[in-house]
Amino acid sequence: MNHNFKMVATTMFGLEEVLATELKNLGAQDVSPGVRNVSFVGDKGFMYKANIALRTAIRILKPIKRFKVFDEDDLYKKIQQIEWERFMNVDSTFAIGAVVNSKNFTTNSHYISLKSKDAIADYFRHKYHKRPNVDVKHPDLKIHVHVQKDLCSISLDSSGDSLHKRGYRNLTNIAPINEVLAAGLVLLSGYTGDCNFIDPMCGSGTILIEAAMIANNIPANINRKEFGFENWEDYDEDLYFKIQESLLKKIRSSHFKIMGFDKAPSAVRKAKENVENANLSEFIGVHHVNFFNSVKEVFGKTTILFNPPYGERLDIDINEFYKKIGDTLKNGYPDSTVWFITSNKEAIKNVGLRTSKRLPLKNGDLDCVYVRYDIYEGSKKAKKLNKNVDNNQSENE
Repeated sequence: MNHNFKMVATTMFGLEEVLATELKNLGAQDVSPGVRNVSFVGDKGFMYKANIALRTAIRILKPIKRFKVFDEDDLYKKIQQIEWERFMNVDSTFAIGAVVNSKNFTTNSHYISLKSKDAIADYFRHKYHKRPNVDVKHPDLKIHVHVQKDLCSISLDSSGDSLHKRGYRNLTNIAPINEVLAAGLVLLSGYTGDCNFIDPMCGSGTILIEAAMIANNIPANINRKEFGFENWEDYDEDLYFKIQESLLKKIRSSHFKIMGFDKAPSAVRKAKENVENANLSEFIGVHHVNFFNSVKEVFGKTTILFNPPYGERLDIDINEFYKKIGDTLKNGYPDSTVWFITSNKEAIKNVGLRTSKRLPLKNGDLDCVYVRYDIYEGSKKAKKLNKNVDNNQSENE
């Protein structure tokens, strides 16, 4: 019988509530958002499910010990008191990641991870006269040490590699968007596959792929080769495949168009190859188009979502560039809900459209804003006028 235990899913700043909603929809219990993380309760099968299905989680951690800690030597002693045989053996390889936010520690996170590594290695050496090896690239067990003020949490990392490494993206352009952030943008936009979707500056296609997986309810990490928990002592392969199969049965088909444009032929090639790697070619069309010379060619309600250049790395006139974005949307893309993310909060004033929503987010180290514009069919005024006429007519009938 599988017992429930507490877990922590880490995420990016601004995506905590999105991840909490994802967890609730998957069936997690006691879901509680924090800063860049969400804690929840589930059993071993749910841990597998969370790794396969969550779109906005970076890691799923299983806490095994919490204790007060006063300095580096105290940390070393308390890590040595854990029964490490429960999680690994002397022939296992391991790696440690550490995050420290405490005045008690004068050293950096790297030193704390080395101190923790020594504590575990010495634990086995004292008991078995042999030390397990460290393997930072492909360990059997990844251990996470988190020190906040005087409280230390030791967790097992059930994900292994970060969950943004979906397994479909071989090719990228300059400054590709992180897959977790891309999925978060799509979920924050409210897009569910119930209308057309366009990324007009699609680069290597990450936003398109995440949108198509959301539209068709395809588990986010179905293309991954491996998760960390597969190397654990208590890994249950039958349970894993049972969970995977139940998620695959929930895949649906969205019949609306999902399209990406890019003016660079190299980007179009990369995006097409990544879409193919994700097995989504039947759902996504990628076209060699300069957005500024384009008009909306699909009928009906459309979500437009993109990650335009911020001017950080590209040599362009960013104010003029953002003005052209606004002009193109106003003139060529009626009946659309437009979202885009940027770190250039001054330049977006040149878009010339009123934002209906602004959300703070991070893209790597950059403080960003995620903005929404509503582009109506005809002018907003005309739309309201028509609505009033329709209402008056129905009242007179």
